[in-house]
Amino acid sequence: KEKMAASLDQVIEEKTDTLTLMSHSPFERDTELNKSMQTIDKGAFHVSQREAKTHQENLQHLCRICGSSFKTDPYKRSHPVHGPIDDEMQVLLRKKEKKATSWPDLLAKVFKIDVKGDIDTIHPTKFCLQCWTVVQKKLSNSPYEIFFPRRSPVEWQPHSLSCDVCGTSTHGVKRKKQVLNTQLSKKLRMVAGRARKISQIRNPKQVNQKSLMKKIASCKKIHLSTKILAVDYPLDFVKSISCQICEHILADPVETTCKHLFCRACILKCLKVMGSYCPACRYPCFPTDLVSPVKSFLNIMNSLPVICPVKDCQEEVCLGKYCHHLSRHKEIKDKEGYVCINKGGRP
Repeated sequence: KEKMAASLDQVIEEKTDTLTLMSHSPFERDTELNKSMQTIDKGAFHVSQREAKTHQENLQHLCRICGSSFKTDPYKRSHPVHGPIDDEMQVLLRKKEKKATSWPDLLAKVFKIDVKGDIDTIHPTKFCLQCWTVVQKKLSNSPYEIFFPRRSPVEWQPHSLSCDVCGTSTHGVKRKKQVLNTQLSKKLRMVAGRARKISQIRNPKQVNQKSLMKKIASCKKIHLSTKILAVDYPLDFVKSISCQICEHILADPVETTCKHLFCRACILKCLKVMGSYCPACRYPCFPTDLVSPVKSFLNIMNSLPVICPVKDCQEEVCLGKYCHHLSRHKEIKDKEGYVCINKGGRP
């Protein structure tokens, strides 16, 4: 009897539970579901915001162009992508007679990328020193051997689950491994080795002779270096206005019968020591044969812009007026050095 009574009570309880569930309206059930969904959405939104923030922070440590990390550089040197050009680069641009005020224009010229449409959440805002040196060397047209980690600049993409930036923030963005062709690399090594040997063997006599002539002339303190020129002229033009013995800018230029140009002091010293022949082509030459070049050439020489090498001056002067400009500096120095001393009696 007791067992039967207990089973009956259980059945009644189950029926009451089902009735209460049925009594709840469908509207109430929907609101409960919505509330739970909203809490899930809020949590997901906060997580995505946090991820976006960390992604942006990681971008600040990467280079915009090559994707390498600033953390690898002990000094953490970098340049703003959208900032103004630094002083060193402006001096170089002035020498090349080019104009650019901001980095986006220069980066577009050198790396062929448009930085103006960058978004902070997708693109880094700085670029590394290595990329800066690439820009500098390309503008100066000088040969350079800088390792640029990529064939082309990095293509940046928004943050996702499989994000390269967040995964490799310390080392920089991953790049695909390039399969090396062993035969090609061997060939390149062989060619480079041969070229080195040839350059070592080639004309050791001529090199020695040049250095000997420079020692004979010994005019470093007297004549001006070609590095002083304010404009970066083509190499052939610089050679035409420089002495073939000392390789400085021609001072009191003189022409030989074989049409070669030298500084008067340099060639007279060489003729005395080395013998009476032209140092450039070994054609017979005597001090009496030396003639001053054409007037138009001298006018071009005198009109060349030169930067004053005196400290804290850096003024651009024509080569013809350079001596007068230098004498001013000497006058100022003499005035500074002169002190009126009264030793008693009449001053």
